[in-house]
Amino acid sequence: MKAVLLDTEGHYEIAEVDEPAPGPGEVAIQVAYAGIQWGDVMVRDGDFPVPRPFVPGFEAVGHITAVGEGVTPDRNGAPVAALTTGGAFAEVVVAPALLSLDIGDLPLRTAAGLGWAAPTAYDLINTRAQVQPGESVLIHAAAGSVGTLAAEFARLAGAGRVVGIVGSAARAGYATRFGYDQVVLREEFPAKLDNERFDVILDPVGGSTRRAGLEQLAPHGRLAVYGNLSTYEPVLADTNDLLMHGKSLITYNSNLLSRTHPERLADSARRALDLVADSTVHVDITVEYSLADLATAVQQLAEGATYGKSILRIV
Repeated sequence: MKAVLLDTEGHYEIAEVDEPAPGPGEVAIQVAYAGIQWGDVMVRDGDFPVPRPFVPGFEAVGHITAVGEGVTPDRNGAPVAALTTGGAFAEVVVAPALLSLDIGDLPLRTAAGLGWAAPTAYDLINTRAQVQPGESVLIHAAAGSVGTLAAEFARLAGAGRVVGIVGSAARAGYATRFGYDQVVLREEFPAKLDNERFDVILDPVGGSTRRAGLEQLAPHGRLAVYGNLSTYEPVLADTNDLLMHGKSLITYNSNLLSRTHPERLADSARRALDLVADSTVHVDITVEYSLADLATAVQQLAEGATYGKSILRIV
């Protein structure tokens, strides 16, 4: 089958490789579209080390063509959106059956906009930060695939005010389409917010942004951390200070959750999928690349040149 290989030098090449077969609890999927996400940047740059050559890609949409031991045979032929540990940038990928969600009549291309971002955004708002009606929410990386979905989920949870932080004026204009009350440029943060305090802050950035977030929490506020886009520099928190103000520092790691409690991740992914399927929530696919353009796609994402969700067309 045709697949993209990431070599030891960090280059992508299209090659013919053996087609994988599903093991126990797995399904094989004929891939129509694959989602592009920050994990692809991390793998390319060596921040998330894997043996190379490696077939990257962590999100696949297509039809099940074979099932492994323990998977009901009637899933053959079903259209699914799957979360994988790699291999999605290929004509066929193997994925856990539990994390391969039936999408019903939802178009394959639309389902490709979900990926890991959908359960991540859902969990950040609903199960980790537990946004309550009337609370204020601050979302960093507001124009990305997680940020745009998180803004929509925050509104559904009843948030009274939702503010987004972005890296450019163009990204600010894009983010306003997703229900933010205010969008602030990163260069103006936090000064432009005039000491405003928030009940919930979502931070995938790290470094000085994380330190500022701890200061910006309202009493009983929650800072939900789920990445380090800018730096892996450690940020220290004074637990006594957090205690005195009732503040909480919360982390979320979807990759770890997929290995320790995959049923929880699958449940959140299903809830997000259902909201997209009934048009309550909108996923925005802004760029579609061909298999040969993967290097460009990942670089564009790394440079912050894309908004919303980027996908790769496999067939």
